[in-house]
Amino acid sequence: MTSSLVTSERPKWDNKVQYLLTCIGFAVGLGNVWRFPYLCQIYGGGAFLIPYLIALVFEGLPLLYLELAIGQSLRKGSIGVWHSISPLLGVASMIISLLVGLFYNTILAWVLWYFFHSFQEPLPWSVCPINENRTGYVQECVDSTPVNYFWYRQTLNITPDIEESGTLQWWLVVCLASAWSIVYICFIRGIETIGKAVYVTATFPYLVLTIFLVRALTLPGATDGLRYLFTPDWTLLMDPQVWLDAATQIFFSLSLAFGGLIAFSSYNPKKNDCERDTLVVGLINSATSLYASIPIFAILGFKATSNFNSCINSNILDLTNAFDIGETNITMENYESWLTYLNTTDPDKVSGLNLKHCELQNFLDQSASGTGLAFIVFTEAVIEMPGSQVWAVLFFIMLFSLGLSSMFGNLEGVLTPLLDLHLVPKWMPKELFTGLICVMNFLVALIFTLGSGNYWLEIFNSYVGSIPLLVIAFCEIIGVVYGCLCFRFSDDIESMTGRRPNLFWRVCWMGISPIMLLVVLVAYVVVQVQKHPTYPAWNPKYEKFPESEVKPYSSWVFAICVLLSTVPVLSIPIVAVYRLIRRQTRQQTGSSLPNPYDNQAFSTESFKTL
Repeated sequence: MTSSLVTSERPKWDNKVQYLLTCIGFAVGLGNVWRFPYLCQIYGGGAFLIPYLIALVFEGLPLLYLELAIGQSLRKGSIGVWHSISPLLGVASMIISLLVGLFYNTILAWVLWYFFHSFQEPLPWSVCPINENRTGYVQECVDSTPVNYFWYRQTLNITPDIEESGTLQWWLVVCLASAWSIVYICFIRGIETIGKAVYVTATFPYLVLTIFLVRALTLPGATDGLRYLFTPDWTLLMDPQVWLDAATQIFFSLSLAFGGLIAFSSYNPKKNDCERDTLVVGLINSATSLYASIPIFAILGFKATSNFNSCINSNILDLTNAFDIGETNITMENYESWLTYLNTTDPDKVSGLNLKHCELQNFLDQSASGTGLAFIVFTEAVIEMPGSQVWAVLFFIMLFSLGLSSMFGNLEGVLTPLLDLHLVPKWMPKELFTGLICVMNFLVALIFTLGSGNYWLEIFNSYVGSIPLLVIAFCEIIGVVYGCLCFRFSDDIESMTGRRPNLFWRVCWMGISPIMLLVVLVAYVVVQVQKHPTYPAWNPKYEKFPESEVKPYSSWVFAICVLLSTVPVLSIPIVAVYRLIRRQTRQQTGSSLPNPYDNQAFSTESFKTL
């Protein structure tokens, strides 16, 4: 088969916009909305941007450029690209994409559940349900909040312990099946249908964010939230954890080492400016994080102001009843002066009231990330907004669009390597094979619809998408720069872009980026091994309920955590040693084995050392 024939048979993007929107949609995900604002909140607001931007320039962009260039040059998925380093480096990327897709689509199922309930009046998470005897409200809801009750009981029906599995929640099973069906429909013909879907899924979130931005800036307390975001606390830059979280955030935010970006770029023509694509995708991804933080913090400021006002009004009511003061005498404006006066005249009586300590800063400091921000903090804020149903619908459509675009990359990171390896029987249509993969993922993901499913999802989120990705990225950059894929890499980039990589890219690839990755990897492992992992359990029988009961993982659960962190990448060094031994053996015997991953669309002679 000729090189031109192989190249022509590989699918291509209809246009450059489709490709860029797909890469941007894959990179810009849920973490941009609910992880980045949280890190800004706990790490000194604007001060966090300094380590974040440093990590973007010296770690994120060089790795992104490397993946886009390799995929475009070799026109293969992750397995085909990395075969000369270790076949299982690509397999590791594929496995991680598969595992991440399992829990990521479960989050989309939760989003669908909330979306379906957002049309109700009033919103179901705004009030407590009536108990079975119809004599009052459900006690678990009264002891916590309607928002918490709807999330933990009516959505998850969560068990008080990870070892108590519970049963499948049929409503979550239906939502999960719906989520996988939507992914399949959008993915049914590969990039042909993905390219059409991203026109909506990659752009609609920006429209919703803009609508939220305009509305949020008009809410009372919005300026307090924005001031909190942009006021830097420079002292926190002395904390190594800030730099570690900044480096990991930019790495995971760009969706590096999953294999999806390599697969997407492999559908590009050989003559394409991948360096410009790198800058466009990387900068838009980070700008989206900043852009999303503004309405998020404005709404969090509104929520903090509402809670602060409720706290003050509760104290005013207590003082009015205790001291027989006229109902309108104590107001928000003169509360502090009245409290000072009453403390002076009758301090014992005031002390006996056990008034709440109301301080706006304390409410602003109440941080949340991930599902806590999306399904608890934000839904509670939406209740207080006029036209709450409209804002709830828009918010959950936005989350679903963000997650769906990222799912395209996760699924592409699984399917493309399998197709490149010719593991799909010739008689099986690609549509059927894609459907089988989606059905298999759905069946495995049913574990997340159990009563203990949320606990397992947090384990997958914490351990699958952390150390393995850092290890793969480190092996990628070492393999390209110092391994057997480095031959004529600069010349190959020049043939694609019309110019050789400049000094900045080469310095980053050969020194700065691998060192940063190694430091982040070692620091991350050190931080993790210093503490026994725990998890917050929702237990109505806990004496401090509604606070979460912090429990340690049992030995067998902890063993699963270790396996999820190590098994996907453990094969890399083993196979690397095996291939080295085989190479030495072939040199001694003078024999050579054919390369099963040989890509006839390009010539390995076209590479040269950096």
